[in-house]
Amino acid sequence: MDYKNAGVDIEAGYQSVELMKEHIKKTMRPEVLTNIGGFSGAFSMEKFKDMEKPTLVSGTDGVGTKLKLAFLMDKHDTIGIDCVAMCVNDIACAGGEPLFFLDYIACGKNVPEKIAEIVKGVAEGCSQSNAALIGGETAEMPGFYPEDEYDLAGFAVGVVDEKDLITGKELCPEDVLIGIASSGVHSNGFSLVRKVFEMSKESLETYYEELGMTLGEALIAPTRIYVKALRSIKEAGIRVKACSHITGGGFYENIPRMLKDGVKATVKKDSYPIPPIFTLMANTGNIEEQMMYNTYNMGIGMIVAVNPDDVDHTMAAIRAAGETPYVIGQIEAGEKGVELC
Repeated sequence: MDYKNAGVDIEAGYQSVELMKEHIKKTMRPEVLTNIGGFSGAFSMEKFKDMEKPTLVSGTDGVGTKLKLAFLMDKHDTIGIDCVAMCVNDIACAGGEPLFFLDYIACGKNVPEKIAEIVKGVAEGCSQSNAALIGGETAEMPGFYPEDEYDLAGFAVGVVDEKDLITGKELCPEDVLIGIASSGVHSNGFSLVRKVFEMSKESLETYYEELGMTLGEALIAPTRIYVKALRSIKEAGIRVKACSHITGGGFYENIPRMLKDGVKATVKKDSYPIPPIFTLMANTGNIEEQMMYNTYNMGIGMIVAVNPDDVDHTMAAIRAAGETPYVIGQIEAGEKGVELC
């Protein structure tokens, strides 16, 4: 008896590392001081000494049950983007610049080519956010996970000068809410998605005219990464007063998190186009509108609040970063919360 007979293939682990190195190399930043394969990743803070009060911000998350979709479609090259996005978008939401990322993959059987595909997506997400992929872990856990399944989670660290932290404390009535378009369902609410639609190869390969693609293609579209958009706004000299990453819990849970006491957010539902995947889901599953807005991003992945005088420049900065912005509402005096109208 040996470790391989027990279900853990050490040689496959070595091969996985070799295959993923080409993807990881594309994410490197000058501050990275270590090579992949060591026991830890080292990142120099030397260039941030010119900040008045350099402050670390961090985020950790997983992909959730969207992974079930990847298993069914046997498509593993974009799911890593979702993992990175869930972490770095939270950092950007606080005004931070993502610096580095670490991933954790737990699987029933280490298939090097599949692991490399997953890490390829992680590396792509890191490249989109200018974060270095400085380490990670692939754990082969036979008997714990089915052989053809895995879990994926990650952890990111960023930096921001304390004076540039986005806290919501500066919000005032009449500040304007600008929403940035999502790419679809992103990586939340897939437990409900899997109840609404039949999760079979035939169902996922069904083409829908209103989607302009198959159901599977629409659902597995990777989460948008908004780091460049937030950076573009900052570089334009605009102060973002508050920011909300619209993830699990949709509008009703996430928008209040950006507010201070004494103000509420009013959002106009007809101020932007709702992606057809949400309409299809609501109609197919007979889901009430309130539940849709309480579960999904409904087409808006990030919301920023700015001074009314900064709206045009903010919209231009977001467009310059390749994203699509909409004026979706405003801040008003009132009990902390969100009102959709």
